[in-house]
Amino acid sequence: MTLAEKQHHLLSALRAVKDPQQRLAWLIEQARARPLLPVELRTEANLVSGCLARLWLVPEFRDGRCQFQSESDSLIVKAVAGLLCDFYSGALPEEILAQPEDLLRAAGITEHLSSNRRNGLGRVVGLIRAFAASHAAAVAPPTFAS
Repeated sequence: MTLAEKQHHLLSALRAVKDPQQRLAWLIEQARARPLLPVELRTEANLVSGCLARLWLVPEFRDGRCQFQSESDSLIVKAVAGLLCDFYSGALPEEILAQPEDLLRAAGITEHLSSNRRNGLGRVVGLIRAFAASHAAAVAPPTFAS
């Protein structure tokens, strides 16, 4: 499934829940059901700076695609970061870089978060994009000088 298709499905599901509080409650339910990030991956190197809550983001490049996992000691941060990880996982680096950065705003999630949380989760999107950019050349076809 492409990121455009994933975005369409995600936005449809979230927009079906009209009440913003119910939308956040749904996200929190998803976070509670999410498996915990293994302790050995909760390292300083994986800690996202700029977040009030501790938030770990673990990127992996496997079989030409980006994979992401996250964990936080804040349930709402865990929920939204997990949503981002699920959304971007399995995508090609070029797909991630071509995707607009406003997924959370388009989903109606950012309007209910504090500015500190918006900034921290914006940092997650930035880190995901930076990781994709660092691997975009790894799957690009070779070019030959003419």
